[in-house]
Parts: sequence; structure tokens; C-alpha cells
Amino acid sequence: MKILIVDDEPLARERMASLLRDLGGYELSGEASNGREAVEKAESLGVDVVLLDVAMPVMDGLEAARHLAGMALPPAVVFCTAFDQHALAAFEAAAVDYLVKPVRPERLAEALERARRQRLAQQLPALPAQSSGRSRSHLSARLRGCLRLIPVDDIRYLQAEEKYVVVHHGRGEDLVEESLKSLEAEFGERFIRIHRNCLVAWDEFAELRRSTDGQVHAILRHGGTPLEVSRRCLPQLRERLKHL
Repeated sequence: MKILIVDDEPLARERMASLLRDLGGYELSGEASNGREAVEKAESLGVDVVLLDVAMPVMDGLEAARHLAGMALPPAVVFCTAFDQHALAAFEAAAVDYLVKPVRPERLAEALERARRQRLAQQLPALPAQSSGRSRSHLSARLRGCLRLIPVDDIRYLQAEEKYVVVHHGRGEDLVEESLKSLEAEFGERFIRIHRNCLVAWDEFAELRRSTDGQVHAILRHGGTPLEVSRRCLPQLRERLKHL
């Protein structure tokens, strides 16, 4: 099996690699130091198993597991952490095992055997939309068969288009297969609805401008086409913008 080691501590990655070499029969395909890097490498390397730490910068292991589960062929996830309080969230995230550091060789062997059986059976369960109860730091989109991670802080606005949502961000546009309603529920502190089909990031508002026909539009800090504000959303939007 092809394995990816993910930990922000170089010594921890080195120790895990040593354990794998001692066990034998496994291919160490790569290493990553944070959750975002883990998702990108798991996608590009086509790994079977991810040995995943929980507390890491950029993106933690719990969120990374949720993105990994969205891959076309999700790898088996084994959490390896110094703390045991994340165990419930880890198994909600469809992990096959949860190892507490320092990891013992026999426990690692047992976890990898579970991962092997899971891969053979191809019975990876679907991941709940918000397993940890926390807002994600990234959205995941697919582009020509590849996974792309979009930092939520870079998103300017979200616009519903048929069964997709178009994510407008600093690097361009991407499509995500999520509903605008679910994104509003998860990220309501960062975005506000201006129309039944559009959510805008608070820090993107430059002004509200009324046209000659009486229609109000939101003018964004980074330019682009002014966005229509519906009459239904206008009163609440004006009230909340007073407090910015």
C-alpha cells in the first residue's frame, strides 16, 4: 500500500517513516506538514492510506479528512496524534483507526491492516458535511478531475448557478457541488445574503448604489460587475452594514 505521512513535526514524520520501514511491505509515497498539503499530495500521488496528525497549521487533520473523503477514490485515514480528545470527531470523519503518540509498532500494524481491508472492500462511508461542528477553512472544488482547495478567506462572493455554486475568489472562479443554503449556514459570520442566489463576504462591500431604475447594487472592493441586491434582502443588509 502507498502511504502518506502528515505531521507538522519533522521528527514525528521521521519516526513514523522508521516504523513503516521496520514493519516492511509498505511504500512511503510522501510526506506533508499540514492538512492542505496532505490533501493536495494525496490527490496527486494516489495514496492508499494517510497517517494524519490532528493539530497542524494552515488546515488541521479533521478538516483535511473531510476533504480527503471527497476524492473520487478516498484514501483510508489513520489519525496519529498526541491527544485522545479528538477520537470521537476522528471516527465521525470516517477514520479507520486513531493512534495516540508515541505510536507502538503493533498498533500501527493493526491500523494498517484495517486500512488494507477497507481499501479492498471499497466501503468508505460518506462523510458528514460538518463532522467537527466547526466551519471549514477551505472549500474543495474539482477542476478537470483534480481537487482544488480554495481558502475561505480568499472568497469574494458565492453565486448559485443551477445545481452548482460559483465561487469567486482572488485567483478566479471555481464550481462547488454544494448548496448556497448550506454554505450560508456554515459561513454565516463571513458572508451575507444579498439575493436568493448570492452571498457576499463582509469585507468585499465598498458601497450600495441605486441605479436610475431604482434597483440597488452592491459595489465590491475588488471591482467586477455590480451585484444585484433584492428588495427582500435590502433592509437587513443595510442594517447590518451600519455595524461594520
